[in-house]
Amino acid sequence: MLEQYVALRDEIEAQYPGAMLLFQCGDFYETFGEDAERAARLLNIALTHKSSKDFSTPMAGIPIRTLDSFVERLLGKGVCVAVAEQMELPGAGLVERKVTQLLTPGTVTEERHLTADENYLAAVATGDGYALAVLDVSTGEFRCAAFGSRTALYDELARWRTREVLLAPELSENPALLADFKSRFPLMLSHGNFEAVACREALEAVLGEVPGVLDGQGSAGLTRACGAVLGYARSIHAGVQGGDLKMVRRLNRFEPGAHMRLSDWALRALEIFTAQSPQGRTLMDALSETRTAGGRRRLRAWLRSPLLDRLSLQARLDAVETLTRASDLRGGVRALLYRAHDLERLSARVSSGRATPREVAALARTLELLPDAAELLGAVSGGGLLGGVRARLGALPDVVRLIRAALVDEPPIRISDGGLIREGFHAELDGLRGEALGHRAWLAELERSERERTGIGSLKVGYNTVFGYYLEVTGPHLSKVPGDYRQIATLKDRARFTRSDLREREREIARLEQAAERLEVEVFTELRAGLAIHADALSEAAGALSELDVLCALAEIAAVRAWSRPQTLEAGQRDVNLKQARHPVVELVSGGNFVPNDAELSAARRTLLLTGPNMAGKSTYLRTVAMCALLHQIGSFVPADEAHLPVFDSIHTRIGASDDLAGGRSTFMVEMHELAGILHHATPQSLIILDEVGRGTSTLDGLAIAQAALEHLHETGAYTLFATHYFELTRLEGQLPGLINLHVAAEEEAGALTFYHQVIPGAARQSYGVEVARLAGLPARVTTRAAALLGGLNAEKGDRTRALHADLAALDLTRLTPLDALALLHRWQAEL
Repeated sequence: MLEQYVALRDEIEAQYPGAMLLFQCGDFYETFGEDAERAARLLNIALTHKSSKDFSTPMAGIPIRTLDSFVERLLGKGVCVAVAEQMELPGAGLVERKVTQLLTPGTVTEERHLTADENYLAAVATGDGYALAVLDVSTGEFRCAAFGSRTALYDELARWRTREVLLAPELSENPALLADFKSRFPLMLSHGNFEAVACREALEAVLGEVPGVLDGQGSAGLTRACGAVLGYARSIHAGVQGGDLKMVRRLNRFEPGAHMRLSDWALRALEIFTAQSPQGRTLMDALSETRTAGGRRRLRAWLRSPLLDRLSLQARLDAVETLTRASDLRGGVRALLYRAHDLERLSARVSSGRATPREVAALARTLELLPDAAELLGAVSGGGLLGGVRARLGALPDVVRLIRAALVDEPPIRISDGGLIREGFHAELDGLRGEALGHRAWLAELERSERERTGIGSLKVGYNTVFGYYLEVTGPHLSKVPGDYRQIATLKDRARFTRSDLREREREIARLEQAAERLEVEVFTELRAGLAIHADALSEAAGALSELDVLCALAEIAAVRAWSRPQTLEAGQRDVNLKQARHPVVELVSGGNFVPNDAELSAARRTLLLTGPNMAGKSTYLRTVAMCALLHQIGSFVPADEAHLPVFDSIHTRIGASDDLAGGRSTFMVEMHELAGILHHATPQSLIILDEVGRGTSTLDGLAIAQAALEHLHETGAYTLFATHYFELTRLEGQLPGLINLHVAAEEEAGALTFYHQVIPGAARQSYGVEVARLAGLPARVTTRAAALLGGLNAEKGDRTRALHADLAALDLTRLTPLDALALLHRWQAEL
């Protein structure tokens, strides 16, 4: 058996390095050797040993009934799982086993292994830059793009949050590049076939041809990336799963420059999808008012790629405003959406020939909602985005009628369970069922007639899997048993009999039922294949339903939370004006107890320098402005009483502290790396959010870096919000036109620090660091000592400053030699 295990393990390892083989042994799936040690560590299960006089091997296993939960955990940890099952009942000799499932994080399609979010598989290749292909097998979404730099590629990978990535050999075999990928993304790296011929063959096999969108710049790299990702998914689904990729019907090429640029750092700093603390909430959480899984995925896509096109942006805002004002329309649509299933994934499973009877029934129930949704939208005057959504919904009545005519109301999960095709749909199937029913009626009549013939009132007709149908007579009546009965079993107080005609009827019923079951499978398979013809229409309707869900969710948020429609400025206009703006996440978790603030940026106020103590709200203010800009460009209302916003080409942020010790980078090095990316990519149309630049090194070094970065951004013309504790920077207000000092109000009263969370003009007087430390719970002995030391340091600094001014006043500059001047400079630097 172990030889059989090793042979299967080697076969899987050759194609999918790092895969774990779950090997059925009776009621368990077992792992051996290194796989057992890895499974015990990853799944927290017992590690034992299989031993004999000749060998000993580690062994770890899971019960068959728990397979799905353990597979889900392995996939979540980025492990490819192969499941080998016993193909015959145990008997003499070795049982045949075969790999029946191969599951990887980026290619699963079974609902039990999927979340409602996207499940992207990606491939990266080179060729005139970098090429990226992303595929969601569960929905059939397939996209690609070319990039001129690795930084832009990294940003895009961060947007898509891929679960599995295939790297071309020129990347995976380069130790430095591979280490860079692994340090940036906690993803599973897999091996695909990037050979040009194989990639073209994969594209032609799935799409019928090499799509024309691959022509142009980066064609070679794009063809390799797209072909590799299709070939990898196809090898898994067609080779082991018994399916194909018919759900993938088209390839869309997108231009990264067509959407607002959001770097990986910006996504993390603004907590768009991932919170920085375990109990934290994200912007995605705050906006999650969608009613369908497809709507949730569409919302993520909008947040991932904010718009730059003003017409598209206005169309979304118009739709949200209409739904915000029309509460009855919005409520009616959301009530319908609440009953909808995941139409995108249902249509993909139908297209691929993998939909179960219950999923086909769910498809019909969802499609039945479309006419009602279209009718509700018909009340909206004019066309616009909502008019386009209504046109794309498409009622598809033929599909609904076909499914309703074919399937029973509550079909079973599996095709093999039988009883799924409705009576009257298929004449031959009805004939088989009718014949079987006739024989069953004869059996029901047999019990009555035999009681009359034999005079045995307790005689029963029964059935079990061992004896089939039988006649049962209790002990007191055994003397009355007719001669044509043949005894087949004796029990304690009764006996069981059969007759030749009873056996004949039993064989006929079995034959008819088996024929009906086979025919049901054929009928359902034909039905599913017929539905696949409507794949394009189903996909279009699914997209429209998801878009409608997001628009209604954004309108619901705007209405309930009193958000306002932002006014989009014309091209060339750049002023930012926010009145009483709030942070959408903080406001939500604080129960509305949030202090709003105004924000104004213009040519005369293009750099806002924000000072004030920790915990006063500097970072929240910075994030509030960025959040409003981001929400505006996905077409959402914003949490403000009034908003006038331009279209930003990018949002760059550097907030918080983090390190990369495994990659050999300290906190300060990570900060400088992020700052470098911002300074290189900032444009006059960018929004820059920086918090505490320059910490992690000496005070003078940090101050110098912070000022130099601030001056660079000021020259660039980017709108910048810069929070700092370096009060020396506040003097730049008079030196850099357009730089304005602001501070967050706080006051020390009766020995306690009060935060007002209000942003007002001017620079802060101090940072109140000792008071904040006291609020954080430092021992009183420590904070008291710190306050005394701070007082002494401030007094000493004042004395030194006055002494230096006196030295300078007393100097006779006419007699000062260069060497004396250098000595004085060194002494003053040391003193300060």
